[in-house]
Amino acid sequence: MNKYSAFTQEQVEELFSNFLIDSWSYSKVTTFARNEKEFEKTEIYHEHSKRSASSIAGNAYHTALELFFKNLRTGLKTSIVDMEEIAFAYIEEVPANSWKLLSTTPTIEKCKIKATKAVTNLIRNFFEEQSLYTSDIEEILGVELRCDEWLIINGVDIPLPCHANIDLVVKLKDGKVVIIDHKSKSKYTNDDELVFVCGKQAITYIKCYESQTGKHIDEVWFVENKESKNQDNSPQLKKFKIVLTDDTRRLYESILYEPLKRMIEAVSDPDYVYMINDNDNFIDKAELYNFWAKTMIAEVDDFDIPENKRDLITRRQRKIRDASLASINPKTITSFREKAATFITYDLSDKNMTNSEKIEHVLRSFGLSVRVAHEISGYSSNTYLLEISAGVKIANVMKYGLDMANALNVSSVRIGKELMVYEDKSYLFIETPKKRTETLFWDPKHLNGEKMPIGIDNFGRTIYWDLNNHSTPHMLICGATGSGKSVSIISTIEYAKLSGIKDITIFDPKYEFCSYADNGIHVYNEIEEIEEQMQLLVKEMQRRAKSREACSKKLIIFDEFADAVSASRSGAALKIKVGNQIIMQKSLEENLKILLQKGRSLGFRIVAATQRASVNVITGDAKVNFPVQICFRVPKEIDSKVVIDEAGAETLSGMGDGLMKSPEYMNVVRFQGFYKK
Repeated sequence: MNKYSAFTQEQVEELFSNFLIDSWSYSKVTTFARNEKEFEKTEIYHEHSKRSASSIAGNAYHTALELFFKNLRTGLKTSIVDMEEIAFAYIEEVPANSWKLLSTTPTIEKCKIKATKAVTNLIRNFFEEQSLYTSDIEEILGVELRCDEWLIINGVDIPLPCHANIDLVVKLKDGKVVIIDHKSKSKYTNDDELVFVCGKQAITYIKCYESQTGKHIDEVWFVENKESKNQDNSPQLKKFKIVLTDDTRRLYESILYEPLKRMIEAVSDPDYVYMINDNDNFIDKAELYNFWAKTMIAEVDDFDIPENKRDLITRRQRKIRDASLASINPKTITSFREKAATFITYDLSDKNMTNSEKIEHVLRSFGLSVRVAHEISGYSSNTYLLEISAGVKIANVMKYGLDMANALNVSSVRIGKELMVYEDKSYLFIETPKKRTETLFWDPKHLNGEKMPIGIDNFGRTIYWDLNNHSTPHMLICGATGSGKSVSIISTIEYAKLSGIKDITIFDPKYEFCSYADNGIHVYNEIEEIEEQMQLLVKEMQRRAKSREACSKKLIIFDEFADAVSASRSGAALKIKVGNQIIMQKSLEENLKILLQKGRSLGFRIVAATQRASVNVITGDAKVNFPVQICFRVPKEIDSKVVIDEAGAETLSGMGDGLMKSPEYMNVVRFQGFYKK
């Protein structure tokens, strides 16, 4: 057993503080052995290269195979359509800045078309020849297994855990246990090369799986699927077996250990100099030299460094920069970087151009003449206001949103459906996510009577929900986990208290707001309590209507209302006996609807929140009753359309970056929500 596996969490953290990475893997070792500078770029500085359409097709193919074998494990059949649908969905969800544009695929649209054609061929090859896999399988032991294990390699305790994703583990009809690795290829790998190259990968997977499960592995199969049809009509799937004996295990461990040892030594030394291999045909040399020049002049904040490695990288970066600037003029380095960037022909993300210039350049390359008139910086996003030349259709600009995102090196952009008026002139606006450098803290100064501050837009204006405006009585909030939904609710509660609203009720089925129970606010968690209190609120509303007295504001917060409604009583469960009569009570959903429709003129103000952006939850009737709709980050474009009737919320940055639709604002407004400590 590896001695480090017995370490406590504190000892592990102390151990990790001595290394520039927290784990090793087969791919990291091979990258280090092939090109140390590429390893430094991707694994230490986390500057990942963009992926070609073929590479993305390979990932989509893996996703389809995962579905097939998980279903097979449970006895379900998977159609070719099912596999294609999940693969196509994977391709559609790839962020714009992950695509590598090439001369044959100069736009995101063409990249997607190529990836879709490639994965379609791969899936059809598999479907026609799946017996290569299935004919010998008796039992599927695991699909897409994640392993993080402390291993002993070549008799040495490796001081970092090994990470491995194993595609498939099966038990054959002859009793052998086999690991299977799927590979998509443009051409088959030479058998002689497979013996040694795949031997290192095989022994890594074997050691991880055996350490995690205690099961013995007999063989490892590498199944290559060639996308293009073989001219001799031979099978498209080719299986290469590595049979494990004690001798072959020792051989492959020895082959693996040498580059692994060198890599571990390198990442334990913050001053190690990583060499460039100019003969490496797997990388874009211009990208690599551009990265090298960047490390000479950049600050650590210019890289996406994990927090626990910042001190080590900062020390390393300071030494690199000081050494380079002492011997090379910074202008020379900058000039070299610009020169390298010119060879990255179809990638503008590293060009020495402003973002405005990149937007203009991309659109002009498609024959669209525009000018970025204003660039406005917000907390979580930037807004670019475009002047559109006569004859240019706005729909054509929107068509190239992903290409602009690729040039700006962001995952996506949001393009407004309608024009925005700024300084008495109309513009088409584009919003791009940005790395947030400051937090928008909750501040009493933003409160204006009973106008509840929701956040600040990119133009520095406070966005409000006005409780006294009869056209905006209720608010719907939707957002996935981590999007900022709960923080927004807390901010609203605090502003409501500050404005003098004393009657606040919180329905909290997820127990997120229990701390307010001791602050004079009524908090209900159990579904039975929520149902009872909703009935009482309807009765109070009816009493207010009869008394015709001036009504004070009553704020109701209903978190995860969709889950509560689905868990509440319905049908026969609503029947109760009163004396000799059977009375049918109204359901929780019906009482909520009554309160929304009739309570607006009687002082009731309701905030309803949910994570589920589904048409079954947020129906047309529901949206009519919630004139103010806020959508934080959601997983898919369709989710955004369900909430605010347009795409965009799927592109948000999370952590309070939101979109608000309200009768008080002409357009859907992007804002940064307040954070209350």
